[in-house]
Amino acid sequence: MLVDFFLHLKARQLPVSTNELLALLEALQARLVSASLDDFYLLSRAILVKDEAHYDRFDRAFGEYFKGVESLPGFDALIPEEWLELAARRHLSEEDRLKLQKLGYEKLFEQFKQRLAEQKERHAGGSKWIGTAGTSPYGHGGYHPEGIRLGGDSVGNRTAIKVWEQREFRNLDDSVELGVRNIKVALRRLRRFARQGAATELDLDGTIAGTARNGGWLDLQLRPERHNAVKVLLFLDIGGSMDDHIQACEELFSAARAEFKHLEHFYFHNCVYEGVWKDNRRRHDQRLSTWDVIHTYGPDYKLVLVGDASMSPYEVARPGGSVEHWNEEAGAVWLQRLLDTWSRAVWLNPLPEEHWTYAPSIRMVRELLGERMFPLSPEGLERAMRSLAK
Repeated sequence: MLVDFFLHLKARQLPVSTNELLALLEALQARLVSASLDDFYLLSRAILVKDEAHYDRFDRAFGEYFKGVESLPGFDALIPEEWLELAARRHLSEEDRLKLQKLGYEKLFEQFKQRLAEQKERHAGGSKWIGTAGTSPYGHGGYHPEGIRLGGDSVGNRTAIKVWEQREFRNLDDSVELGVRNIKVALRRLRRFARQGAATELDLDGTIAGTARNGGWLDLQLRPERHNAVKVLLFLDIGGSMDDHIQACEELFSAARAEFKHLEHFYFHNCVYEGVWKDNRRRHDQRLSTWDVIHTYGPDYKLVLVGDASMSPYEVARPGGSVEHWNEEAGAVWLQRLLDTWSRAVWLNPLPEEHWTYAPSIRMVRELLGERMFPLSPEGLERAMRSLAK
């Protein structure tokens, strides 16, 4: 099985070696993991993948090979404690969900402080205390229409307005092979070629003309290489609900890298605030001031923001609304500053356009952008590029 898995990874263009395969075999023989496929996934990724940029490619290859497999043969399966905990999560009907009331921003935090002061033990499955599962607005693993998630993974409800944990995001892979060639074709609408820099390319017509003028003596003529002179700032939302759209964003990122020589990219989460970053592995200690970005790149750049704009409305409208930190100024203030600096701007949304009415935050961002939000699809990209080219 391991040999076939190894060959499958090689076929998917992952740089894995025989030494790494042997190391993985030794780890399995030493019983470093149980029969859990999740444990094997983490172990094999740690041993076989040397660069985080290849994580997404490994995930796709792993999913293809182990589709339908639930556990590894030859191991005694142990049920992890967290599985038992999440199994206790209540399955609420739509009627039950509608009965749960949002507390509002101020009351939510006021009540949270009271819970921290009063709670003395762990809780699970309740509706009041900080715990797991249940319908309390504090904790993780359950459901509430507006709450604060503390630790644990998201269960996919996308309703937390604050997340208390240090989350790690991956960089997008800018070498991924495009699955939709039309993305690259659409970006070519922004081409404006110019020849700049050192003369390194053979000018065939000039060489022929110069040689003719010299009576047949070779006269080599060089010229600067022809490049797309358009300058682009690419701001990419990463993590959270954007995990569902990694492939589409990587295809866009890869196409933009190929099309634009003058491309600068930055990451943000949900909404742009006072800080952005270039490397998700260093986002906690190597943030860039958004003010510095604004003052570094001139108004001749075109601004492209990519994100699903699906967040708590507080993140756009209020100071302190960010899901991860306390922002002194609202996200809308920072978005407006970006638009004041780079008037040629668009927002690309990976969600289908018919779903945009479901989230109030999407409507708010669209209004800030002057309705210049377009779906991340070939047709949407065509419209976005036409808007930027005006």
